[in-house]
Amino acid sequence: MSDLYSKASLVMNPQLVDTGKVYSIKPEDRKGDFTFTRSSAATRVNADGLVEKETQNLFLQSNSFNTGNWNYRAGDSATSGQSGYDGTNDAWLLNVTTGGWSVYQNQNLTGVYTFSLYVKAGTIDVVQIDFFSSGTTYSAQFNLTSGTDIGGNNTIDRTITDIGSGWYRISVSANVSSTLYTRIGSVSLTGNFYIQDAQLEQGLVARDYIETTTTAVDGGITDNVPRLDYTDSSCPSLLLEPSRTNSIKQSEYINGWNFLSNVNVIDNAATSPEGVLNASKIIPTTAAGSQKVLDVSGFNRTSGEYISHTIYAKASGYNYLYLSNSADRLFAVYDLSGGSVDYVSSNGTDFINHSASIESVGNGWYRCALIGEAVTSIGSYLRVSVAPTSETTSAPAYTADGTSGILVYGAQVELNSSYATSYIPTYGSSVTRVLETCQVEDEGALINSEQGALYFEGIAIDPSYASVMSFSDGTLTNRICLTLPQNATNINAFSSVGGSKIDNYILHDPSVNSKYAIVWNGNSFKVFVNGVKKVDNTMAGSFSANTLTDIRFDRGDGALNFEGFCKSYLSIATALTDQEAIDLTTI
Repeated sequence: MSDLYSKASLVMNPQLVDTGKVYSIKPEDRKGDFTFTRSSAATRVNADGLVEKETQNLFLQSNSFNTGNWNYRAGDSATSGQSGYDGTNDAWLLNVTTGGWSVYQNQNLTGVYTFSLYVKAGTIDVVQIDFFSSGTTYSAQFNLTSGTDIGGNNTIDRTITDIGSGWYRISVSANVSSTLYTRIGSVSLTGNFYIQDAQLEQGLVARDYIETTTTAVDGGITDNVPRLDYTDSSCPSLLLEPSRTNSIKQSEYINGWNFLSNVNVIDNAATSPEGVLNASKIIPTTAAGSQKVLDVSGFNRTSGEYISHTIYAKASGYNYLYLSNSADRLFAVYDLSGGSVDYVSSNGTDFINHSASIESVGNGWYRCALIGEAVTSIGSYLRVSVAPTSETTSAPAYTADGTSGILVYGAQVELNSSYATSYIPTYGSSVTRVLETCQVEDEGALINSEQGALYFEGIAIDPSYASVMSFSDGTLTNRICLTLPQNATNINAFSSVGGSKIDNYILHDPSVNSKYAIVWNGNSFKVFVNGVKKVDNTMAGSFSANTLTDIRFDRGDGALNFEGFCKSYLSIATALTDQEAIDLTTI
């Protein structure tokens, strides 16, 4: 392999990324780095096997309580330089002259948000943080002597966590509407208490604190950050996906769904696949012989288009999850103890070509998927049910014990989608993750047009779409392409010289990790897959020097982008021998 490395002009083994960039190991002058775009946030599976998403702090000057971003009630103030929870002198002493709210920031919020703050008792030990909208207060009160939540209004969750040395981190989560202010204060008391590190973020829980100054700060998988995904191994792959929209407006706040029948939902009941306490528990009531269902509507299915439904689920007393579109029109039953699909069905009038799958994501959690092709165009709803037994209906009726149920997280509905993509969080409205592109343009020095090799290791994730990677001149006229796949069983490695295209179809399943190499020399064209020579053919001609200039994860002109996982990618500047290509591609 060391000899092959010396022959390679470009080696991309995804390990290091930055905003808008996937770095290549070779060449060292950075001319082989890939330009990456995705003008939206996204999620990935990180090295710990957890769902990782964008994090944020929407407060400005999050720990500078003397700035104009923080506004005070007349007579109130904050004094800096106080001993903090983290061993610094970055805390503030908030002086309250009138009971109630004391300091606030203006906000314009609609959706699920969490407001958190580090606090310590001074002469005041009963404090409040809240969201205030015209006519509605979403509030949480805490006693800093006993370290307890003592009440609130209109909240999803309230938490108080002992940090030590008298310090607590408090938080309030709420589904807010047109919020005007986020406020800090006492509960009808005057005096003082200590504050530090305020944070405001979307979602049901407070995450690690992010310091801000004059602008809000985002972290994690933000816009244009390539995703190094660890879904299938301990080594990362570059994940590239098409544009998709999660049409479920509340993917995590299950109590915010349209219709709950004979079930109770506990928010933030357990640790989710994200690794934080934001999974919901669905608990059927003891109503005898009744159906136990949750429905969420707000999306339409279209005749002739596939629709994909997914949710993370874990057994918690009961083992069976029921997932359906519009009751019995399309549904499946999942065994969360054995990790299997027990039953899948469609009525044939509303859906055809249906399928279901279940994938373990660790710690007893599974991602369950249900896919079908719509026959009719009509408004739809996603239904989730839970039961102690497996039945051939979307909503079984039985008498529950009132405590058993299942845990759920991350519901998703993707329209016009024949397969499920990575999780897209939503907090009150549908969210779109846009198309990802990746290429090295106008670097013909990295490609020997007259002879060389294109090597790729990875997985295609769409069984019907012509995901392509290529060396090209930026058009369809001159290019060498690997297409994964043309259909569910055949891949295509082809050349186009001066517009004359020659296809080479190969029986192979690209949905499993594989190694591929295309080797050309003059008009000779060979293809190797997993250590086996599959094609020994010729091209319509040969490329003159410097014809091929672009290295792309598409068909050569920006269309038919590759969709899947890339584990490694090489441009080799000289033709390989058959044995070298076999050694390179052997799994």
